[in-house]
Amino acid sequence: MNTFDADGVTLREVEDDVWELERDDEMRVPARIFANETLLEDIQNDKTLEQLRNVACMPGVVAPALCMPDGHQGYGFPVGGVAAFDAEDGYISPAAIGFDINCGVRMVKTNLTYEDVRGREEELVDALFDAVPCGLGGGGVYDGTHTDLEAALERGVDWCLEEGYAVREDLLHCEDEGRRPDADPSAISKKAKDRGASQMGSLGSGNHFLEIQRVTDVYDDETADAFGLDEDQVVVLIHCGSRGLGHQVCSDYLRRIEQEYPDFTDDLPDKDLAAAPAGSELADDYYGAMCAAINFAWVNRQLITHAVRETFADVFDQSWQALEMDLLYDVAHNIAKKESHDVYVEPEGRRLGGGDAAGSDTEVAYSLHGDGGRVQRDLYVHRKGATRAFPAGHPDVPKAYRNVGQPIIIPGSMGAGSYILKGGAQSLPRSFGSTAHGAGRLMSRTQAKREYGGGEVQADLREQNEIYVKAASGETIAEEAPGVYKDVDEVVGVSDALDIGDLVVRTFPIANIKG
Repeated sequence: MNTFDADGVTLREVEDDVWELERDDEMRVPARIFANETLLEDIQNDKTLEQLRNVACMPGVVAPALCMPDGHQGYGFPVGGVAAFDAEDGYISPAAIGFDINCGVRMVKTNLTYEDVRGREEELVDALFDAVPCGLGGGGVYDGTHTDLEAALERGVDWCLEEGYAVREDLLHCEDEGRRPDADPSAISKKAKDRGASQMGSLGSGNHFLEIQRVTDVYDDETADAFGLDEDQVVVLIHCGSRGLGHQVCSDYLRRIEQEYPDFTDDLPDKDLAAAPAGSELADDYYGAMCAAINFAWVNRQLITHAVRETFADVFDQSWQALEMDLLYDVAHNIAKKESHDVYVEPEGRRLGGGDAAGSDTEVAYSLHGDGGRVQRDLYVHRKGATRAFPAGHPDVPKAYRNVGQPIIIPGSMGAGSYILKGGAQSLPRSFGSTAHGAGRLMSRTQAKREYGGGEVQADLREQNEIYVKAASGETIAEEAPGVYKDVDEVVGVSDALDIGDLVVRTFPIANIKG
């Protein structure tokens, strides 16, 4: 098999597009990267591989620690990282989830074609920009009370349905039907709630966007038909998360974990990976707070969906129902979930996971692949900048799609195509049912602002690609210039080749609103 030297770190290709880091004595489990050599050239340019190696050193981790093809450096844990920890003997780590809890993406379908929208891009984008608050700070579609916020945190999209901002089909086409039942709003600080109360139904800033797209290519006719997608169809992509509320939840619990488990944190290869032992009061508190933040993000995207539907109805002088603006799917990034997976018991004595807060190696260890007996275990599956990708037949796939597999939405940059995939047959045995979530950054926002001008990027997209872009600031456009991101075609190609997420359709931007 091939080897790849990444700045002194040797990677070995164990099968096509699957690479393993050279193992050292501190690594409890193998660390794997899903990538081709083109993507590896990008991944090696920051601390992604070092961070993945650090994850593989954590007690309780179930083999292997993974990096998806869009991987890049994050806070402690790589973006594009997937790690599973035993729900009894493992840990839960806020850094392995991220600050923007349930940053996710949803697609809303329409019965419009590209010709219906062409020539009206500016009118439509201006109307959407007015209807959906974006950028830093407060302001949202919904101006509610703290009582409303508490209900949204607890009930997720169920609350939107009760308030008239959703229809039943929206819940049925959302991951977990838009509600995490383990949510505990009481575990969220007042500061976090204060930040979220004024941001219900807002894009925020950074890489979040609202994009009008057209379907340009269909690769799987049967699945595209099941998803209700046709060539030249106009769709809307909404990408945002839990805003300041989720960021504050992550910050609050990182500090608490560092204070309550200082010895454990100091023993980690990177203290930013601070984690609470599964079953501890602190782990339960964080999980409840995180689930509530997940619900908040789903409410956020649902309220934006409501505003988008009303805006399209106004611009095209038809009801959104007549425009058939139905939700295809809403899929989450940046979450940890307690899931049951088939794993193998590792042979006694092998240093492959398990362990208590002191870092013991005597506990039973588990792996996705092994020679021991197969068992089903509850795991905390951390997906940071990665997305769930369950295959056909899985009970957690909505009934409407269970025969073909879960929809997966992978956005590209605002100058490139995006893709809809379906959960692949190999996603569970390869990646704990996970795949990439986007193109993945190539450069920092600071570097992007040095290399690009917002006005120039905006003009180029309009002139060369007929993409109309509007944003709260020129800096935001510069930070999100197409050259800032990896080639999404390469990312999706690896996912499809590994059968963890299979190609269904490609879309291309018509117009984009950036925070």
